[in-house]
Amino acid sequence: MATNPYAPPRAAVADVNYDDDVGFQAVSAFSWRGRIGRLRYLAYTTAGYFLIGVASALLGFVLAAMRMGEAAAPIATALTVIPMLIFVAMITVQRSHDMDWSGWMSLLALIPFVGLIWVFKSGSQGKNRFGAPPPPNTLGIKILGLLFPAIFVIGILAAVALPAYQDYTQRARAAQVK
Repeated sequence: MATNPYAPPRAAVADVNYDDDVGFQAVSAFSWRGRIGRLRYLAYTTAGYFLIGVASALLGFVLAAMRMGEAAAPIATALTVIPMLIFVAMITVQRSHDMDWSGWMSLLALIPFVGLIWVFKSGSQGKNRFGAPPPPNTLGIKILGLLFPAIFVIGILAAVALPAYQDYTQRARAAQVK
């Protein structure tokens, strides 16, 4: 067969590094390094709050069984809250890295309403100075991440509805007495 002089060249090129093909980096929740996305940030925060609730309840039962009294309450609080604060700081730093910000920028999350930036701002596309992007979210991450806003909305609705219901029942009792 004759070769076509107008055909594109065909050669195997294995040493070319394309920026679009960066892959993913492993996610470690207990690290100051790496990147996590928005939904994973919400999921890890939700899981942390659930764990602190369970740990606080178990510690409360243990202290009540030991009859430690009220003096042990600050110790029990510190034993459960301090690890949670460290965990939230770690994932907030990783979320900052995903936005290509320094970890020190996570201190801005302590300002009211400014912390919502970590929830709503998308991360940088592709590789940045803190590594490759995080892997795609699994079904468990999606469920746990979307559970946080659902609990938030249900809590607000309950805070509004319960006092209104109590007022209604008090007025109904007063009407029955007359």
